[in-house]
Parts: sequence; C-alpha cells; structure tokens
Amino acid sequence: MRHSILSLAIVAASSLLINASMTWKQVRVGGGQGFVPGIVFCPKTKGVAYARTDIGGLYKLNSDDSWTPLTDWVGTNNWHDWGVDALAVDPTDCNKVYIAVGMYSISWDPNVGSILRSTDGGSTWSETKLTFKVGGNMPGRGIGERLSVDPNSPNIIYFGARSGNGLWKSTDSGATWSKVSAFPSTGTYVQDASSEYTADPVGLASITVDASSSSSGQATKRIFVGVANVGTSSVFVSNDAGATWSAVSGQPTTNNLPHKGVISPSEGLLYISFNNNAGPYDGTLSTVQKYNISSGVWTDITPKPSDYNGSDQYYGWGGLAVDLQKPGTIMVANLNSWWPDGNIFRSTDSGKTWSPLWAWASYPNINRYYKYDVSLAPWIGVVQSGDTKQIGQMIESLDSVHNVTLKSLAQGIEESAVQALISPPTGHILSPACGVTSLVWAGVPTTILRIGNDGSNLNGKQVAISTNSGSTWSVDSGAWDYAVAGKGAISAQGDVVLWATSANGTLVSRYTNNFSLVSSLPTSGVQIASDKVNNAVFYAAAGNKFYLSKDFAVTFSASSATLGSSTTTKGITVNVKTTGDVWVSTDAGLFHTVNNGTSFTQITGFTVAYSVSTGASKTTGGYPSVYVFGTHNTNSGLWRSDDQGSTWTRLDDASHGFGSQEANTSTTSTSATTTKSSSMTTSSSTTKTTSSSTTTTTKSSSTTTSSSIKTTTTTTTTTKTSSSTTTTKSSTTTTTATATGTGACHYCQCGGIGYTYVFN
Repeated sequence: MRHSILSLAIVAASSLLINASMTWKQVRVGGGQGFVPGIVFCPKTKGVAYARTDIGGLYKLNSDDSWTPLTDWVGTNNWHDWGVDALAVDPTDCNKVYIAVGMYSISWDPNVGSILRSTDGGSTWSETKLTFKVGGNMPGRGIGERLSVDPNSPNIIYFGARSGNGLWKSTDSGATWSKVSAFPSTGTYVQDASSEYTADPVGLASITVDASSSSSGQATKRIFVGVANVGTSSVFVSNDAGATWSAVSGQPTTNNLPHKGVISPSEGLLYISFNNNAGPYDGTLSTVQKYNISSGVWTDITPKPSDYNGSDQYYGWGGLAVDLQKPGTIMVANLNSWWPDGNIFRSTDSGKTWSPLWAWASYPNINRYYKYDVSLAPWIGVVQSGDTKQIGQMIESLDSVHNVTLKSLAQGIEESAVQALISPPTGHILSPACGVTSLVWAGVPTTILRIGNDGSNLNGKQVAISTNSGSTWSVDSGAWDYAVAGKGAISAQGDVVLWATSANGTLVSRYTNNFSLVSSLPTSGVQIASDKVNNAVFYAAAGNKFYLSKDFAVTFSASSATLGSSTTTKGITVNVKTTGDVWVSTDAGLFHTVNNGTSFTQITGFTVAYSVSTGASKTTGGYPSVYVFGTHNTNSGLWRSDDQGSTWTRLDDASHGFGSQEANTSTTSTSATTTKSSSMTTSSSTTKTTSSSTTTTTKSSSTTTSSSIKTTTTTTTTTKTSSSTTTTKSSTTTTTATATGTGACHYCQCGGIGYTYVFN
C-alpha cells in the first residue's frame, strides 16, 4: 500500500483554518514491496502500460519508467477497490482502461465487486457494480488476464468471474454487463477446502481474443477462455463470437490449470502456461504448451531441468510473454522457485530450445547470465543469510540470451506495509518495513525502540534499541524468545521498555534485564505509551479502561474514569512537553485527559478514531497540533486540530483517500522549525469521478467525565465548507528513503524483514 507524509510547514493567517492547502507527497521506498500480479502494455503506442496490484490499486507507466498511482482516491468507505483482480486496455485506444476491483470474494469483504472504466488514461473513472464479489487478494490472483477487450470491436469486453459466476460480456464499453449463459464451465478448482479463504472457487482464469479471426468493425469470432479446472477440460473456444463454446480437443488434462494464454498471431499459435495449482504461493507440477490453431495440434514445449543444469522441476510455471515483433521469441517464468532463485527462460524458436537467466555451475555455485542493477532500490541488494534470490518469486507477469540487465523499475509502485511511522524532534523520519510492528522514540528523541515480527525466527529476540536515531541497533537481550509483534513503549530516559506482545501479554524490562509479565494489565487488546517527561510514568488502555503506572511500568492502576462506550482502544499518544496530557483513540471516538486519566473529555463529533498523533504546534510555544484518522460528523478522513480539539480541519481530499483508515499510521514532526519531506519527482494523483474537494472546520462541543462527577458543556457548532469542482490532476511529489538494518528477506511480499527506513 502507498503512504504519504505530511509536510508541516503550514501557515495560516487566522485562528480558524478554513481552507487547508495541503501538499501530499509520495514516499518512495523503491523495489515495489508488494505483489504485482499483472502488467498490461497497450500494443498501439510504445511505452504505455498499466500495472495492477493485489492490495495497492492500479498504476500507469511514465516516460521515465517510473509509475503513477491511479487509484489514490480510494478511501475507507471503498477500501475494497484497492484490490485489482483483472486489467484490460483497449488495444485501439490506450487511454481506455478497465479494471475489475474488489478485495475478497468471501465474507471478509461485504461488498460486491465493480468494473471501473476510464477513457482518459486513468485520470477519471466510472463504475458499474456487479452482482457478485471480486477477489483482488484471493488465491489465483496472478492468473489471467480475466478481462479482455475485443480488438476488432472494442465496445465488446469479456470478464471471467470467480466463485462460480462464469463468463460475462459487455457490448457498451463496460457500462452494462450480461452473463454468457452458453459458456459451459465456471471452474471447479479450489486451493484448499479446509478454510474459507482457500475454499472459494478460483473460477475463470484467462480470456484471449484472436484478432485474426475477424475484420475490424466486426465482433471477433474466435475466443479462447482458460478455466480453473484440474483433471478435466480447462481451455474452451468459441468460433462464433461467443454464441457457442466447446472444449479445445487434445488439451492436457493433468496439471492443467491455465495461468496465462497468449496468441502469437503471425505464427498462428496459442501459448499457455499450465499448473497444478492457482498460485501465487503454490504450483509445482506443470507444463508450457503451444497450440496450433489451424491444425489443432498441441505441443509440449516445457523447459527442462537440464536447461539450467538442474535435476528436477519443482516450481511450476506462471508468467508468459510473446514478442509480437519477433515471431517465435517467447519467455516463461517459473512460479514458485523459492530457492536458490526464480528463473526466466527465453526461446527464439517457438519453444524448441531455451536459455535461462541463470544455471547451476558446480553446486553450490551459480552462473548468473545477467547484470543486477539495484540503483533505484539499494536495499534489495542486501541478501539475508540463506536467501539467495535476486530475480524473485511468484513471477506471474512478463511482457521478451544471456547477458541482460535486470533493473528495479518499480519507482512509484509502493505497497509497503507501513506498521509504524515516527518523526522525532531530532534525527530523521523512520518507518519499518514488513517484520517490524512498532517503532517509538523516548523522551531523549535519539533513542528509539522497535518491535519485530520475524515469523521465520521465532526463537530470536524481537526487541531492538537505537541510541543514534536509527543508524545502528542493539538487540535487547532480555526479550523473551517466541514472543513477537505487538506494540512497544520506551521510557523518557530510555531505560525501561514496555511491550504489549501479540500473544504473551504485556511485558516490561529495565536496563535490558529479562522481561517480566505485567499482571495488572489485561492479557490482550492493550494499547500502551510512555510519558516523554517523567521517566517513571506509563499509560495503557484496553476496552473502555485507562491505566496509569508511576513505578516504571511494574504495576498499573485502572482509572475510575472510563473511555465512554469504547470496546476497542486503537491508540494512545501524549503531549511530549507535559506529563499527564494524553489522547486516546477508540472505536467510540476520541478522548483527552490532562490529569493522568483522573478525568476524560470526549471530543464531540468523532464516532470512531482509528489513530491519533501530536505534532508541532501552529504557533511558537503553543499547544501541539493533534492529528486523527477517523470519522467526524459522518465524514471519514484525516483531521487536524490546533486548539486542543475545539475545532477540526479535514486534511485529505478527493484525490487522496488513504485506503482503509484503520490500517493507516500517521506521524507529524514535533519540531516547529524542520520540515521532514523533500521534493523529488512530481507525479499525478487521480480521482474516481469529477468531484468536489471539501475542507471542513468544525467547532465541537465536548463531554467531560471524571471519577467523581460528570458534566456536559455545550458550545455553538459551526461548519464552514468550501468546495470546488475540478477535472484536473492534482500534483504530488515524492521523497526517497534509505534503509538501515541487519539483513532482509528482500523479496518478502510486503518488504524486508528487519528493516527500518530513514527518510532524509
């Protein structure tokens, strides 16, 4: 998922900020850091390509080989649109692009899927809701493409659905859809029937339209459809524009789930990569086949283990590409070669012989027939012990002999799973990659605590401390083995670590001694924070209870003042200058105390607050600004208050939805003189429809609760809104990041394990 950093150099002339003029900048970690299941080039114009991701939306290739995000408008109310399960580009008009969106085709996502269509290269979108779900993050998300535009009659589009919903067709460029009732198979393959996620039928796999079977202006007659079946027919053809269908004769019927189907028109061949499973994590037995369309002959052209001096074929086949300018030149990638590396094979004679990107020399040595350029993502060049991959794994998309150069060209595709984000008063902005779940700074801002979640090393220590702003790290030797993840807090002077683990309760340690259980806190659902001034003071919350410790987190006492009707505490942040001044975000709203939790003020207007942070004050010496991801007066977004919660300004806009707010983290600099982001490369952000941008400033009433009294004070509520209609792209800028750490699983799906990124 992509994330943004807020520039804090914001100046307002009046005490009530009516129009928040925000500049959002893409943070570029580099390397992509996620799964890109599909890349589709437009054959009409060189250099036009779109890339779909499983949970990070859609991107468009720029002339400098960077990528522009096209779905940053997706917000918390339509978070499922981040999942892109299929992608098609009109081969006659590169600005016309279609995507099938939806995150899960099971109960995890309550929403039906949609087909989104754009006629301006992704700047604006129109939506048609389907009657069933779409699964951009489901098994088999790398097969396809499931969407296809008829090249002879581009108003005709086909879509292959999951979950037994069959084949669908549109004759009005995606505005309306009808089911192709004559299509004979909906797909019976399930990855694993034992769990809901893997038991849903993968459905139709790919649609390949043979343009040579008709003339321009006529509906293409010959259409091939791959279906997720194993052990029975999986490739079907129509020769009458979809009116009737039949299984292609002679096709493989074992290990025969089709991943990719590509036609080489000048050869009259259909190339297909088959597998025994849908991927992306499974798939071991498979073949690569070519089908002669005129003669009806199938030929097995699978690269052999001997082609790379190997002894077996354990990895399956995924990505497949045909060079349309050089007939007979094809490339195929193995799907699940987790060790020693993925491999890509190239043939220039229609699959008779193959050349790999690497081959075994004498074990354990490898001959790598390529150069490796990681200049745009240096962190992927650091190889963790035992991890030899450079090419990668789960290779599902390809679009062309030895001595080639592999270069990271993922600039702008950012799916980093940002688990935490901090901006101490001194030093750098830091954010961990996948494998680090918590990052906090002490009252001494150069001292930083991080909590790890290295599932591959459960008997290792997951707590590390830096005393130089993240440049180097030391493992906390007192950390429990087998305890992982969760949230951390470090005392003002940096000598006490409090750790709310994922499954072992809340633990505490001082001076890196052995951690011990804090029995006075609940065993789960606990949020924690440390005071930045008083070294002995820690805070905790769970449900609607607030807890205080004054003895270095050894014991906690529950306050009799509650957090209203809260059932889940989302986060705690403190005023870094004042002891006892604490903000708590919950599923019931936002709460504030200035007396260590003796009493709380519930900030009226917030029905849910997913996260809260404090940052530099608007005026020198003033109260810190407060930032909240949440729903305020029915409007979900990112909010700021410069007056201790009396008034709130919405900071996001129609072009920046930030996906699911509950998954977001935010940080703001506590330094009033330093801006943490730097301008690099400008890119564009787009909107779903022509829409109005609204900024709201609300003056709120507040309710105060304490342990002895409950009073309500009401003030006038004023809402001011400015709106303007726009069809233009809003400019965004990027910052770059460097990584610090001790090795990384640099091809893990959401980034490097053990890495913390430093943004300069």
